[in-house]
Amino acid sequence: MREVFQQELAEVQERLVAISELVAISITNAVQAFTQSDVSIADEVIENDVRIDELTLALDELAINILARQQPVARDLRIVVSALRISSSLERMGDMAEHIAQLARYRFPERAVPKGLRSTFVEMGRLDVEIAHKLTELLRTQDVRLAEEIRNEDDKVDELHVSVFDKVLGETWKGKPVATVDATLASRYHERFADHAVSISKKVQYLSTGDWIAETED
Repeated sequence: MREVFQQELAEVQERLVAISELVAISITNAVQAFTQSDVSIADEVIENDVRIDELTLALDELAINILARQQPVARDLRIVVSALRISSSLERMGDMAEHIAQLARYRFPERAVPKGLRSTFVEMGRLDVEIAHKLTELLRTQDVRLAEEIRNEDDKVDELHVSVFDKVLGETWKGKPVATVDATLASRYHERFADHAVSISKKVQYLSTGDWIAETED
């Protein structure tokens, strides 16, 4: 029975990695769709989110089944419960990628990226993609050094997020109302994507080291 249980825990980890890989693909494509106004790639992101949701639901069902049958305790219990919380965050990351792609879809054939903010969003997108790939590797290897790297890159995303608001609220901003809305929404989606990755990295770090880093309110 113990061997079966360990196999099930390994399957939980494998499924988390698989979902994270899909999330990385989604944010990569969403960034491209948003910055290049590529509606076909935007549609791929929207379709991919359905798959992420399906895999997340299946993983949650597996974790709940493990809890019911195996009744794990101590660290094993924390692993299963953490998997449920991590899958929820991954699902939200997929949603953020989808929201970014939808902005490109709604504005097509016009550009969704407001004039004067292209370089900012290109950099935010690059950071989110890098964070997504590091998160996948963190879930695969539990290398806690990656957790620190993710937090550092999240700080950079936060700084860019603030700069977008400074721009659109500044006296020199000449963007139309729709451009202002697009900028604030897109910036928020990028920022929340990175925040969810940080939340996951804290949980993985806790499972690996036993040291808990408290969540902070945005």
